[in-house]
Amino acid sequence: MKSVKFSKAVICFMIAASFCVDAHGQSGYRNPVIPGFNPDPSVCRAGDDFYLTTSSFEYFPGLPIYHSRDLVNWEQIGHCLTRDSQLPLKGARASGGLFAPSLRYHDGVFYVVCTNVTGGGNFFCTATDPAGPWSDPVWVDINSIDPDIFWDEDGSTYFVTQGDEGIRVTPVDLATGRKTGPERLVWGGTGGRFPEAPHIYRKDGYYYLMLGEGGTEYMHSATIGRSRYIYGPYESCPFNPILTHANRRGQGSAIQGVGHADMVQAADGSWWMVFLGFRVTEPYAYYHVLGRETFLAPVDWPKGGWPQVNGDGTVGLEMNVRTLPLHPLAKSPADMEFNEDRLGFEWQYLRNPVRGNYSLTDRPGFLRITASAFTLDEAEPVSFVGRRQTEHDFAAAASLELDARSGDDEAGMTLIQNNSHHYDLLLRKSGDQWMVQLRVRLGSLSYIAAERVAGSSRVSLRIEGNASRYAFYFAGREGQPYTELGRLDTRYLSTEVAGGFTGVMIGLYASSNGKPGGSKAYYDRFEYRVNE
Repeated sequence: MKSVKFSKAVICFMIAASFCVDAHGQSGYRNPVIPGFNPDPSVCRAGDDFYLTTSSFEYFPGLPIYHSRDLVNWEQIGHCLTRDSQLPLKGARASGGLFAPSLRYHDGVFYVVCTNVTGGGNFFCTATDPAGPWSDPVWVDINSIDPDIFWDEDGSTYFVTQGDEGIRVTPVDLATGRKTGPERLVWGGTGGRFPEAPHIYRKDGYYYLMLGEGGTEYMHSATIGRSRYIYGPYESCPFNPILTHANRRGQGSAIQGVGHADMVQAADGSWWMVFLGFRVTEPYAYYHVLGRETFLAPVDWPKGGWPQVNGDGTVGLEMNVRTLPLHPLAKSPADMEFNEDRLGFEWQYLRNPVRGNYSLTDRPGFLRITASAFTLDEAEPVSFVGRRQTEHDFAAAASLELDARSGDDEAGMTLIQNNSHHYDLLLRKSGDQWMVQLRVRLGSLSYIAAERVAGSSRVSLRIEGNASRYAFYFAGREGQPYTELGRLDTRYLSTEVAGGFTGVMIGLYASSNGKPGGSKAYYDRFEYRVNE
C-alpha cells in the first residue's frame, strides 16, 4: 500500500515562494508568497528576520507563525495558540473562532493580538521566541474587533480596533488588559463599506493609519490616512485606495479581493506590504476555492509622504521587482509516511481535537484516527485532520485500512470548505461488501454521486484537481490501477457558493455517523503534490 505514483508534478509541500530573474538580471518573485488559506496577514521584523501570522478561524492549533529572511520565502515554525486553555473553540461555527491577528515585536518581546469571536473577545499573547511557547491570553475589555497594538514614543500602549462607525484608538494597560481611557473614534475611512483591519505606523512626525475597506470580497482595498496626533483628525491620502483590484487596471487579473494589509520596513530601509487576496479559477470566472492568500508588494514613499504600492496600487502573479537578498528554503518532502512522532505544522484539526482519537505510535508508520460520533456535517470536533489546498492543479493520495465495528463507520479523504460544503471519498462496509463512495454535501443537498465495490478493508484513495473540477479515484488492492469514481465542479466548494472566510482543506477523517465511536482508521501514507 506504500506505492502511489504521480506524474508531471513538482513538490510544494513546504510553503515557500519561488523567485525568478528577468532579462535585465533584476530579481523577482511569484505571488502569493504564502499560498492557500492564509488570510489577514500581519508582519513584523526582529533584526534581519521577519515573522508573520494569519487568521485561522475554527481550526486548531490557532494562528500559524511563519519566518522569513527575505519576505519572499516563508517557513512555518509553529502556531501561537497550541493549548486548549489558549484557544477554546467549543461550538465554533464555520468561519468563527480567530479573526484578524496582528503580530508585533517590542523591547525583545513578540506580541500577537487577536479576537476570538466565538468566546472571550480581544486578547494578546506574548513570547520571547516566536516559535513558542506563547503565553495564555490576556483578555482585553474592548468590544470592537480586528485589534492592532501600537506603542507611542512616550511609552503609551494603544489598541487600534474596528468599530461600527470606523476605527477606534484605546489606551491599554498591558499588565492587566484593562482600558486606561475611552475608546475614541478617530477615522471612518474614505467611505467604503466595512472599514476594518487597522494598523498604525509612526513615520516622519505623522501617525499613518492604514485600513481595509470595501469588504473582503471583490471590492476590497487598502486605504490610508495620517495625522500629527494619534487621536486625529486624520487626513485621507489623495491617492486612495493605495491598493485595490476593484478598478480597470485590476479587473482582469487572476488576483482579486486585495486588501487587509500590513507594512514593514526592512533593515536596508526599504518598505514592503503584505496583504490578502485570492486567485480566481480563471479571469472573470468570479469563483475562488483556495481561500484568501498572502501576497507581497514593494512600497515607495515619494515626495508628499504618502505610500505608493508597486507603482500603481496593483500586483501580479509574477513580480519583476528588486527584492531583498533572497534566502531560498529547502523543500519538505511531498510524501508523509507517518514515521515521525508528530504531524507537521501544516496539519490542522477542526476545533479542539479529542487527542485520544489520534495516534502515530499505536501502529508505527501509521496515523491512527479513531472514529467519533460526529460527522463532517456538524460544527463539532469531528475526528479530522487536514492541510490546505495551495494550488488549483494538484494531486493528493492516501492509503487506508479501516477496522470498522459496524456499517455506520466510515473513513476516507475529504475536500472541505465548511461543514455544509464538502466532497468525501470514503470507505465503508455494506453487509458483507466493502464499498468506496463519492459523496456530495452542498447545503441542504446530500447524495452519493458514485459507489463501487472495494474488495477489502484496504484501499488507496486519490484526488486530482484543476481550476474547474476535482476527479476522484480508488485502487482496491496493492498494485491495482486506479479506477475513476467521478468528477465534480470546484465552484460548489468556492467561497462564492459556500460562503465563509476559509479555503478548501484536504482532510483525513473517520466517523461512526452518530453511533458510538471506536472504529479505527489507519493511514499509512499521504501525498500532496502540485503541478507546474
